[in-house]
Parts: sequence; C-alpha cells; structure tokens
Amino acid sequence: MRAPDCGDISRGQERGAALLTVLMLVAIIAVMAGAALEKLRLSTRLAGNAATGEQARAYAFAAETMALTRVSNLLGQSPKRVTLAGNWSNTPFGLPVPGGFATARVRDGGNCFNLNGLVMQAQGAPGTYITNPEIRPQFVRLMRLLDVPVQVAEQIASGTADWIDSDQDQQAMGAEDGAYLGRETPYRTAGTLMSDPSELRPVAGMTPAIYTTLRPWICTLPIAEPSPINVNTLLPEQAPLFAMLYPDTLQVGSAQQILLRRPPQGYADVGAITKAAALQGRPT
Repeated sequence: MRAPDCGDISRGQERGAALLTVLMLVAIIAVMAGAALEKLRLSTRLAGNAATGEQARAYAFAAETMALTRVSNLLGQSPKRVTLAGNWSNTPFGLPVPGGFATARVRDGGNCFNLNGLVMQAQGAPGTYITNPEIRPQFVRLMRLLDVPVQVAEQIASGTADWIDSDQDQQAMGAEDGAYLGRETPYRTAGTLMSDPSELRPVAGMTPAIYTTLRPWICTLPIAEPSPINVNTLLPEQAPLFAMLYPDTLQVGSAQQILLRRPPQGYADVGAITKAAALQGRPT
C-alpha cells in the first residue's frame, strides 16, 4: 500500500478550509438577510399603521364636521344662548366609512373644571403663568362636594396650582420642586399648562381613588382660564359643577332641582339663575 502523499493531505485540508469558509459566509448572509427582512417587515407595518392612523383621523374630522354642522343647524347660526333644545347633546351622528360605520357624539366640552384655569398668564410675559387665587376655592369646593376631605382638597388644589405655575413660590399647603425631589423617584413640577387630566396624578395629596372620583369632572383646556360652565346645557347629574360656583350657599340637591326646573329655552341670564337659586331657599 502506498503511503499518502503530502500533496494530497495539503489539498484535502485546503478543501476543508474552503468548505468551512463557504459555510460561514452562507450563515452570515442568512443572518443578514433575516435581519433585512425583519426590518422590511417592521417598516411595512409602521407605514401601514401610519396610513391607517391618518385615515382614522380624517374620518374623525369628517364626523366632527358633520356633527357640528347638524348642531349648528339646530341651534341657528347665531344663537343668543346655547341650550339643550333640539336634543343634540350626546346624540349619535352616523358617518358611513369604507367597511364600516363611524359614530360621533357632541357635548358641551366646557362643562368641566379646567385645571389650567388655576393659573393665569402673567402680563407682558407669554408662556409665564401665575396662580389665579379666585379659582382655587372653586376646585376645593368641587372636591368637597365629591366627598374629598377638606384638608386633602386644599392640598390638592394648592399643589395643582404650584404644579402649573412658572415660579417656585410654594403656596400654603402647596408643593413645588423641593417637595418632589426628595421622593424615592424624584421629579419636578411641570411649570406649564397641563395637556391631559392624567397629569394630576403625581400632584402632592393625590391618590388613585381621588383621581378616579375627580376624572369625570375635570379637563385640561389649552387656555389659562376657567372653563365657562353653561347652566343651560348642564345635565342634572352634573349638578356639582353648578354648585361649586357658589361658596357654600348651594348644595348639590338644590342645584339639581334648579337644573330640573330649567325652562325649555334655558335661563336668560345670570339674574334668572340667581333668582332660581333663591327660590330653592339658598340665597346667593
């Protein structure tokens, strides 16, 4: 038997090394192709989601426009006062869309306590907000009507105003940065208007239970002004929003009676509302 030639061994080793190199290249290319396909799949899905979102937004705008047009027709182009006449509030307005049917509901979005109304814009300083001391008692009053303890209500109202205002001057029972930086997870106050009611959650004194209680009654309109409560569009179950406007002179039950006895055309002016409150035995 002939002994293996050194050249044969060398060529065999070269073929083995070449095969191993090819296998490594195939593995690398396969990984790269898989990564590229995953990125392509993700990009395709993101593009599809973006298109779907834009389409849904367009449908929402269309439904809003249609609903507002129908409400305007019911109220007239220049109504002296907005009332519930015409049964427009919370009435569903249908909008056919490809593959389905959309529904829009319109209600008076001003019937809520605007958290951003706890501050007002400083004169000559756009974007700078100072506390509005006249509105804070209304927020306290609303919380008290919703069975929030008075001391907790005072703390939350002052803390919310401090959270929004631009300075670091802490109000009595309020809280500025110093009250939050010492917590286990430190954070600072916003120093600007709230964009969503959920921003009330980290304010000193707030608890999940109190937030759940307050959520149906509060809003964050993008203006540093109190929300104009329209007594002519309030529902009886929204009586706390009416009662909060009176400093302990109108209880929820009396406010509900005033709303239930509201004329079909609504109250003509504040004087008529004051008279109705007086007839309930709660003079203002």
